[in-house]
Amino acid sequence: MLEQKIIIFVSFGYMGLLFAIAFWGDKRAEAGKSIISNPYIYALSLAVYCTAWTFYGSVGAASRSGAPGFLGIYLGPTLMMILGWPVLRKIIRISKVNRITSIADFIASRYGKSAVIAGAVTIIAVLGIVPYMSVQIKAISTSFQLISQYPDVYMAQKTSVPLSGTLDTAFFVAILLALFAVIFGTRHLEATERHEGLVAAIAFESGVKLIAILCVGVFITYGLYSGFNDLFSRAGLVPQIKQLFVMEVTASTFTGWYNALFLAMMAIFLLPRQFQVIVVENVDENHLKKAVWLFPLYLLAINIFVIPIAFGGMIYFFGQCASDPVCSRALSGTFDGVLAFSSGRLDADYFALTLLMAGEQQALTLFAFIGGMSAATGMVIVETIALSTMVCNDLVMPVLLRLRFLKLERKPDLSRLLLVIRRISILVIVLLGYLYFHYVVEYYSLVSIGMISFTAVAQFGPALIGGIFWKGATKRGALFGLVAGFFVWTYTLVLPSLAQAGFFPKDILISGPFNIALLNPTHLFGLDIGQLGFDQYSHAVFWSMAANLGLFVGVSLFSRQNAMERKQATLFVDVFTCSPESEKSSFWRASASVADLRVLLERFLGKNRTREALDLYAREHHINWEKKTIADAGLVSFAEKLLAGAIGSASALVMVRSIVEEEPLGMDQIMHILDETQQIIIYSRELEKATQDLEAANIRLKELDRLKNQFISTITHELRTPLTSVRSLAEIIHQTRELDPVKQRQFVSIIIKESERLTRLINDVLDFQKMSSGRIHWQMARLDFREVIEDSIFSTGRLIEEKHIELTLDLPDTPGWVSGDKDRLIQVMVNLISNAVKFCDPDQGKITVGMAPDPFFAGDGAFLKIWVKDNGIGIDKQDQELIFHEFRQVISSSRGRPRGTGIGLTITRHIIESHNGRIWVESQLDKGAAFFFTLPLVK
Repeated sequence: MLEQKIIIFVSFGYMGLLFAIAFWGDKRAEAGKSIISNPYIYALSLAVYCTAWTFYGSVGAASRSGAPGFLGIYLGPTLMMILGWPVLRKIIRISKVNRITSIADFIASRYGKSAVIAGAVTIIAVLGIVPYMSVQIKAISTSFQLISQYPDVYMAQKTSVPLSGTLDTAFFVAILLALFAVIFGTRHLEATERHEGLVAAIAFESGVKLIAILCVGVFITYGLYSGFNDLFSRAGLVPQIKQLFVMEVTASTFTGWYNALFLAMMAIFLLPRQFQVIVVENVDENHLKKAVWLFPLYLLAINIFVIPIAFGGMIYFFGQCASDPVCSRALSGTFDGVLAFSSGRLDADYFALTLLMAGEQQALTLFAFIGGMSAATGMVIVETIALSTMVCNDLVMPVLLRLRFLKLERKPDLSRLLLVIRRISILVIVLLGYLYFHYVVEYYSLVSIGMISFTAVAQFGPALIGGIFWKGATKRGALFGLVAGFFVWTYTLVLPSLAQAGFFPKDILISGPFNIALLNPTHLFGLDIGQLGFDQYSHAVFWSMAANLGLFVGVSLFSRQNAMERKQATLFVDVFTCSPESEKSSFWRASASVADLRVLLERFLGKNRTREALDLYAREHHINWEKKTIADAGLVSFAEKLLAGAIGSASALVMVRSIVEEEPLGMDQIMHILDETQQIIIYSRELEKATQDLEAANIRLKELDRLKNQFISTITHELRTPLTSVRSLAEIIHQTRELDPVKQRQFVSIIIKESERLTRLINDVLDFQKMSSGRIHWQMARLDFREVIEDSIFSTGRLIEEKHIELTLDLPDTPGWVSGDKDRLIQVMVNLISNAVKFCDPDQGKITVGMAPDPFFAGDGAFLKIWVKDNGIGIDKQDQELIFHEFRQVISSSRGRPRGTGIGLTITRHIIESHNGRIWVESQLDKGAAFFFTLPLVK
């Protein structure tokens, strides 16, 4: 038996660790060093989906109906992540663009930033999540009583006597959960509604609960039994368990399976806590790419031992194989009291704990309890934070702002009021969960209660998914659909659960209200559950979604949107194609002062956060606040988004418009806008034809810009190196009066050499600039090209001697007369010879320079062919054309980037082509390179 004080001490220590992680995460975020900007942490945070329902309830479901009882709940999210990731990506993009704070804010913003829609979604979310909240309270309180009252727990459940102190424990659990949620999520107001520390703590919790359930599964499978084969072999000997291996081919089985699959696919992003971690807390949209396979992998891992734990518990506790000699002998004597409680009523939901306790594994039992507590607390904390944001932004604040006697508009700082509202909301929501647990939960399993909440949040599906893909969806359609779906959900699921708990006469479940059979909440309009294979939840989902979707589509088709709805519909549906500027446009004109906007923001965000946000906006848009007194559409839009992060889009719109002087448009102005719209349509069709050319040109410009930056970096380095050498040697000569003459001549020689190098670099840049602008002038004259080669050899002679390179000249005895600019042609030869020296073999360098008449041309069209060959590293075939382009250099894996500017060969080709010749290279890697060029011969 584990002492309660030890359990409490460990539990509080664990929660303290989570708080420390959250605190550290927030501090890192404030320092600009986010710890959650990581796809793996993002994927782990999504595992807040796995609550006590997963940790405990899945085992209970598997014990009652085998794999079909729980797998649909986890296959649904897997399919949604893998197949539906484009939908999730679009939701994330929309939320980032519009600074969305919650699922209520998202849906309300889509339908014209409607406060009514926001309020309706909030009410549905709160009431729909209350049953799910009670699941977590039940799981923690029951598991605490189980491990603290062992072995008395067996006798208590055998005689159907409730565990002592369960309700008291549940109350204290609810209070503690609420306090932890307040500490985690409402320490300060976030303008973006992101909680980086919270996400880090939730990711850590996800790891803990996964490791815990895996440890439990390994112990049961390989500790109590001898592996999977042994466990399943024993289970196969029991007819009741063997039946769970087979999925019955009945209408009920398939409808229940598909219903669970559908609800889980919706719940993974429609549950307020899932929307919070997937969308609101998302740091980088690209993290979704890894999450689409990491999260399904997590779901697989956390469920891999569900069936073994369920079957192991059924064999061990219920003694259903006691009549079988083989199974009986296997169990007898293993643990004391196993068969004595074969008729007991242990709850299969908690096999993960009771099997460990029966095996006297106290440490592992405590760890399993912490894992289950992690699953429950993670859900409660994130869920209540998301719901409290919705309650504050979309229910309470809109009402308070309209109550004139409160005079909130005169208060300079409302940020503390927002935090108080959110904290009170958390306490109320958790208290509602406790009350539902106290009066209703005892009649249902964990999974059954969870399905009630899943059905509630599924009502958001038509309005949200339809809203991001169908521009014609209207506010009226969304509102009517939501209200109808919520009403049917309440009538077909909540009312029966309350009747079962005694709040209403149970006759209503048999004959219907007022003895009207058609209104029976479990057989609505005469729909016979048994004949169609519907269970209670499939029945509720069918009618609620039919009412919701039918009214959403029908009312939308027969209602009209206002200007704000049309604008928001376009921004949501076309989020990937809309320009940011389009958001600033609207069918109303307005003006506001910067000072009024600043005061408004400070009231809700505080002075520091307002100043930081506006300073950032000023830097990005080059604004001087001292000169700018009137806010333009862009600034008003920015302020509205910033405010939306604190109080929601609907309230933000109301507050911004309260300080904006709005001018309605006249009919002439409306017609002018329509004319402009028609012109825009025409222009857009013409622009579509040029899109591909513009994209290609844009790619080319980006490449040129990259090369330009690379060239500037290279030329800066090339200039700095000789300048540093010249300055250093000059300072030595200047400061050392008794310098040895030999050293002095040596230093002066190096200075001259580096100065010549600087001159060449500068000349190259100037020549390139002149050639690019077409301002170069040629001094054309008849000359013998042998003289050009000889002068070039003389200019590079010292360089060739220093490198100990063997130079071979292959020149004819007869002159090669050409017409050209001698200095420019010498520049060509010097460039080619210098490159040959740079790249030839460092130990046994060989260079050949030659010329001869081109054998392919004769007579009046004859050409002179000149070449420079080396035995260096060579040039790959794919680079032999690129090296003549500006700023291009071939980077060798062994030698790295070569010295030089990367424009020498570009200048060389320009000179040759200006002399009506052509230049090319022939080479193979590691076999040297040969540069050839031709010039027209003259008489």
